[in-house]
Amino acid sequence: MGTQSATGRVNQKLRTRTAIVQAAAELSRTGQEVTMPEVARKALVSEATAYRYFPDLLSLLTEAIAGQLPTPAEALIAVADSADPVERVAAVTEFLLRHVQARQGVVRAMIAATVVRPAEAAARPGLRFGMIDHALAPAVESGSVGPAALEQLKRDLAVVVSAEALFSLTDLHGLDPEDAISSLLHTATTLTRAALWDAERPAIRAGRAPTRRPHTDT
Repeated sequence: MGTQSATGRVNQKLRTRTAIVQAAAELSRTGQEVTMPEVARKALVSEATAYRYFPDLLSLLTEAIAGQLPTPAEALIAVADSADPVERVAAVTEFLLRHVQARQGVVRAMIAATVVRPAEAAARPGLRFGMIDHALAPAVESGSVGPAALEQLKRDLAVVVSAEALFSLTDLHGLDPEDAISSLLHTATTLTRAALWDAERPAIRAGRAPTRRPHTDT
């Protein structure tokens, strides 16, 4: 009886933990605000119970969204055959920002948690970095942009292709989400074109490449 009772308790704890994780995962897909009280309500447990299984919202959300994160290949599926860095950067920029907008509740919750505890920022997915690397892979392979310039471009894009940039434009500047996404898409492609133009100028001066001014339209 003792063994059966212990097994029953273990199974019940597992079911409770699973219910909490599933509730958080379901809420994260809605785009609505995600809080521990709301997760507990949806999981049909008390908030205190939820905190017994997860010390904070960040640790819960990290586990809950683990299977939901898109890959760089998914972000570039529409331009998978393109080797144009500008086109590829445009694709990942729009993909990521629309992903953030659709799931802004969980994104905001994770940002808020790591703002007050920056040491735990590594718990955030950091999708932008992998997507930017994948978008610029053809430029790396061709050597069309030098290593230092490429790293600078990646840092520049990481500021623009981000949830923080999107929320700054919608929350602080009052832009409609579509206008905010368009603005950031314009900035990301402009940065990329400028980096490519700067890389071409030495060859142009030496007469080894055609003169091509960078476009700024999107």
